[in-house]
Order: sequence, then C-alpha cells, then structure tokens
Amino acid sequence: MYLSVKETAEYLSCSESYVKTLIQEKKIRALYDGTDYMINKEQFTTHMNQLEKYKELIEEVRSEPIPEDIDIKDED
Repeated sequence: MYLSVKETAEYLSCSESYVKTLIQEKKIRALYDGTDYMINKEQFTTHMNQLEKYKELIEEVRSEPIPEDIDIKDED
C-alpha cells in the first residue's frame, strides 16, 4: 500500500515539509507518479518494528544491575 506525502506525515506525526526533506535526502524511498510522491507503507511498518525491538533491547541492558567489582577495596 502506498501513501501520499500528506498521509505519510500524518502516519509519522510530522510535517509534510519534513517528509519531503527526507525524500530529497534519500532517507525515505519514494516513487514519483507525476504529481506527487508515493511512499510504501511497509517500509515504515518494518522500520517501526525494528525500532521497538531496539528500544526493548536498550531497556533490557539498562535494567541489568551493575556487578560489583571484586578488585575494588575500601582503603579508607
């Protein structure tokens, strides 16, 4: 399914000009149909899923306790 620039901006909760900038910088792949750019919605679905997995991984790493170092000695 393809989305217009306006629909993509609504889907990503950003402005249309930002979406156009991303297209011009080739950060979003798009097809030009003669009047408007068309963006494949699946690339965002896949990207959003990958971001969610990455966030979960980061949270998992952050929640691990820091092990005590056995070499640290209190020398006071």
